[in-house]
Amino acid sequence: MKSRTLCFIESGLDIPNANTIFINDAHNFGLSELHQLRGRVGRSNKKAFCYLLSPPVSALTPEARRRLKAIEENYELGSGFNIALQDLDIRGAGNLLGGEQSGFIADVGYETYQKILDEAIRELKHEEFSDLFPEPRRKKETGETEETQEYVADVIVETDFEIMFPDDYVSSISERIRLYKELNDLKDEAALSGYQTRLADRFGPLPSSALALLDLVRLRWTASASGVEKIILKNGALVANFVNDPTSEFYRSRLFVSVMNYVNRKQNRMSVKQNVSRLSLTVRDVSSVAAAIALFKDMQAYHLASANAETKK
Repeated sequence: MKSRTLCFIESGLDIPNANTIFINDAHNFGLSELHQLRGRVGRSNKKAFCYLLSPPVSALTPEARRRLKAIEENYELGSGFNIALQDLDIRGAGNLLGGEQSGFIADVGYETYQKILDEAIRELKHEEFSDLFPEPRRKKETGETEETQEYVADVIVETDFEIMFPDDYVSSISERIRLYKELNDLKDEAALSGYQTRLADRFGPLPSSALALLDLVRLRWTASASGVEKIILKNGALVANFVNDPTSEFYRSRLFVSVMNYVNRKQNRMSVKQNVSRLSLTVRDVSSVAAAIALFKDMQAYHLASANAETKK
């Protein structure tokens, strides 16, 4: 009768006056099952309690500890989506083109898996199937320049600045994680401005570290437009690593020529170094994220001016 009773409870047995549930051997249940069982109490205006009974934490498997931790942290109304994401991360997803129930996503994490998949698709589009996905270009007879090609999908930034949502600004861990994910998905300045407005409306004026975090997103956008894959912003200097693939179209583009010409004009504070794996740019006296943004914006303005001058010839 134990399994049948569990089935009835999980499927939607509704007793509004029930306000306490004990889940024995909670470490043996899946994350979605725990979430469903917990939802059987607190279905009226009475305060509810859910007690998870399990052996000592030291005796549990890493996966069981993660499940119990996830169900403990995600208790707010509407937290089911976060639980689903963590469940996917813990158990792993099936192979996209195969028959296995779980893949290597459990080893690398959901976000990294998405990035790897996106990079693989982009590489196939630009190499093996480039004839099926031609790069769109504007007509030269109209006087317009060629459409900007995306050479870098994402930019990694390493910095010693304090850039985050402080605990005293957003106290909930799950809410901070959700805000970070939402911020990472923004694509343009209009969306970022709306995001900042919503933050200020919910949590009050943004502290300096949160404003720096928004500027970090702007830095990634501007650096990406200059063919930069990674930025190291530490000790008052900036090191920018360009596209890692030496066969990339970036190194045969007008953008790359413009960037090198720009660097040559600023040799008093900039230098370029070529090693075995990549080309890097070092810029001195960059003391903030805002200063780094201004640098790449100036670089882009120089490129556009050069492209327009060449078009008029």
